[in-house]
Amino acid sequence: MELTAVVQKKLAAPERCLCCIQASLINPSNGSKSPRILAIVEREGDYGLFVHTTSRLPVLSPGDLTVEKALPVTNDTRCQTPVALGSIKQGDPVLLTIMCSSDNLKLQIPNGPQLSAMLKDLKKGIDVYSQNAGFGLPSSFSWLDKYSKSQIDNNPFANDVFDPTKHMPEKTEPEVSDWPWGHIAKPVDNGATPMVHARTSPVWKPVGFEDSFSNLSVDSKSSASSSRELGSDMYSSIDSAIGHAKPEGPRESIVKLYMSKVEDQFTRLETIRLFCGTWNTNGQPPGDTDLSPWLAFDQYPPDIYAIGFQELDLSNQAFIFAESQREQEWFAAVRQGLHPQAAYKKLCLIRLVGMMLILFVKKELTHHIKKVKAEQVGTGLLGMMGNKGGVAVRFELFDTSFCIINSHLAAHMEEYERRNQDYRDINSRLQFRDLLGYDNPQSITDHDRIFWLGDLNYRISGLDLERVKKECDAGNYSVLYEYDQLIQQRSLKNVFLDYEEAPIKFKPTYKYDTGTDSWDTSEKCRCPAWCDRVMWKGEHIENEAYRSHPILKTSDHKPVSAYFSVKVKKIDIELYRKTYEEMMKKLDRLENEFLPSVTLDKYEVKFENVLFIEPQAKTLQITNTGQVPVHFEFINKLKEKSFCKPWLSVKPFSADILMGDSVTIDLEVYVNKDTAPTLNAGDDTIEDILVLHLEGGKDFFISVTGSYTPSCFGSSIESLVNMVDPIREIPTDTLISLEHIPTSPAGEKRKSFFGDNVEPLDIPKELYRLVDYIYKQGKEEEELFQQPGLHTEIQWIRDCLDTGTPDTMSGSVHSAAEALLMFLEALPEPVIPYDLYQPCLDSAIDFETCKKILLHMPPAHHNVFVYIMAFLRELLKYKQVNGVDVGILAPLFGGVVLRPPPEGSNKRAKSQEYSKRSQFVQHFLLNEYDCN
Repeated sequence: MELTAVVQKKLAAPERCLCCIQASLINPSNGSKSPRILAIVEREGDYGLFVHTTSRLPVLSPGDLTVEKALPVTNDTRCQTPVALGSIKQGDPVLLTIMCSSDNLKLQIPNGPQLSAMLKDLKKGIDVYSQNAGFGLPSSFSWLDKYSKSQIDNNPFANDVFDPTKHMPEKTEPEVSDWPWGHIAKPVDNGATPMVHARTSPVWKPVGFEDSFSNLSVDSKSSASSSRELGSDMYSSIDSAIGHAKPEGPRESIVKLYMSKVEDQFTRLETIRLFCGTWNTNGQPPGDTDLSPWLAFDQYPPDIYAIGFQELDLSNQAFIFAESQREQEWFAAVRQGLHPQAAYKKLCLIRLVGMMLILFVKKELTHHIKKVKAEQVGTGLLGMMGNKGGVAVRFELFDTSFCIINSHLAAHMEEYERRNQDYRDINSRLQFRDLLGYDNPQSITDHDRIFWLGDLNYRISGLDLERVKKECDAGNYSVLYEYDQLIQQRSLKNVFLDYEEAPIKFKPTYKYDTGTDSWDTSEKCRCPAWCDRVMWKGEHIENEAYRSHPILKTSDHKPVSAYFSVKVKKIDIELYRKTYEEMMKKLDRLENEFLPSVTLDKYEVKFENVLFIEPQAKTLQITNTGQVPVHFEFINKLKEKSFCKPWLSVKPFSADILMGDSVTIDLEVYVNKDTAPTLNAGDDTIEDILVLHLEGGKDFFISVTGSYTPSCFGSSIESLVNMVDPIREIPTDTLISLEHIPTSPAGEKRKSFFGDNVEPLDIPKELYRLVDYIYKQGKEEEELFQQPGLHTEIQWIRDCLDTGTPDTMSGSVHSAAEALLMFLEALPEPVIPYDLYQPCLDSAIDFETCKKILLHMPPAHHNVFVYIMAFLRELLKYKQVNGVDVGILAPLFGGVVLRPPPEGSNKRAKSQEYSKRSQFVQHFLLNEYDCN
């Protein structure tokens, strides 16, 4: 008997078991696990989460199960996973925290279709409750009482042999997200330190959702869009309120599309005030600084605050996603400085090293906030160093979507191209993703109102220093506009296309002697510049003020603020009802009379000469040629986990098309460190078949083909030391054979692939060229291995290495430094082989033991490690000039030469593990190593 059927036999007649799954309940005291059976049960629109103990596994009959808990699913139900399910392999365990009623369940469940189904049903239960609550429709969970009354207490471990709760202190508020399906944890409303949560790096910790909105009543007179759940939307809530069944699946999305096309017929505009502030604090603590001259400058309190900081922490350790005590110091100062004529709740806080973005909203607006998500993009080396990049928060207020970005772009007068690149990287890479992967990711441009603030670092160039100071002191700011790099780059349409900025009528905000209003008098004597900016994009946004606040002198920057009146859409229920009913009649008629029909402008997409880290884009157009709206999506092929190969991206992967309309699909091929090795080795090719499924219609098959040009990036050390000629001069079949030659065992004489007459190289020639160039051209370069390179220069360096010409490379040292890290990170087998990963971690505390580990490395790998460490020790001799130190190099190179085996790559490396990798490398940076 199936598990769902077994659970169903324990339920009353009107109750339905929607899904169930076997899980392990984690004991919070000692980490031990006990088996549980979870079930989502529905009765007349109300949902419950049932937790069963079991007398045996597998469960064969209803007598094997005992209901331990029957918990109501409400808008206070929370679900949190450490990472998105899409990043975890099928069958691997998922750590899941569910807050339901007053219970906090920590569970381990295998990833797979059953888990996805359970989360989907749980999310649906939250949405239904939210819709009903939004319109004052009560939910009754009295049917759960019969299951709860038989329980002795609410202790989930009561049936276990050892009950940890008898030995635990009094229960405190659990630290989990106040928003379902979110990434961010919920601290309390008193400014206490929010819980941190690892993301793309083992020691990066975004923070947010400090204040709970769950204790606020829902006004039954307000629109249904006041639902605060991430799964809600502006139309589905209203459908429940006016008595229509909620559309399901593809039909639901078509209804939304129809209604969005005519939303002017049932929406009205209301005005809110938004404050955007940005300040580069130069690593300084706030001390007793009063921020109200900045944050409470205006007569009327804003409805929403968006406050961005940069350079919160300038310590070397902070550059690799480290924690910082500055976060709480500045957060407390901000809270104290908010406008005194209003009460605020913190909506979200997210931090990426020195960049922090905090959002506050008026308490009376919290009912109308929904779908809050936060994301980040690092634009430092390899996207790993977070000293530059952006953090962003998106949310919906009433029925208008907002996206607010805080960024810190590349520094230095001459680096405007790198700033442009940083902007493009943030704009293209920052995606707000659905945890379950059901919806298309949302990019920055997918929002109605966009606000971009931060230290954009564009300078005033083309005028001598004294002239700039003279014009500034005279207040002749308009004279300087034509020399402002941001204005220049925007006029060339290189950055911030379609964004607006208010006229600048204040002094440049950089650079001052700290604690004064005097221009920089240091040895570098920086030229004044408007580094700190606020820009916006979207309709119905009116800037009322744009100013700096020179009274605050804590930093070498002055804070900036912009004050906006923003119109937001709000639904009129009666008008919506009328439009909805007319639309449903039309849709029903069309669906009964016609079948969906589309045409594609092509069935084959070709990509020629694909190169490593050089994206190629093509488009595919789908046109609705039928008489009924259509819904399409790309679906997985049989026995495949994704609808496309990892080197291919397809956006959007699903959409709706009204009659006569078209949708353009963007297809991009991008080969990176993860996909290059299999392409170099011939284990994969640029070939794929996309299956386009038309709901209610047929499937279409699109062929994707192309040719990949092999590169030294993604080639193995063993193959590279056997290549005397550049890789592009070697026949493809020879390259494939080289990639499959066995690695020479440790201690044995290396054998050449081409016979005894050809000696293999000691190290790859490409590695030598990179290191030699960096040492000769950049050993005294400021901020070496701390600044990213330019994409175009790294691609040029790739071509130099792959073709062997020219003999001397060109490009910035920073680009060569990033290319070196990229080369090492792309190795299929890292410098220190996977089978030595754990022994290296175990020996990290002792240098002598570390040296012994190296004796087990294959000869070529051993040579590469020794060569790189010797090179880095040489660079450290110039640290007074180039600014590098062990605290920067050890974690940076520890992360690329010592990598965890691929079978563990789906999990975030523990911070302790990350620290040991750094510690292992640090020994060889501080000590000479005799390899004999």
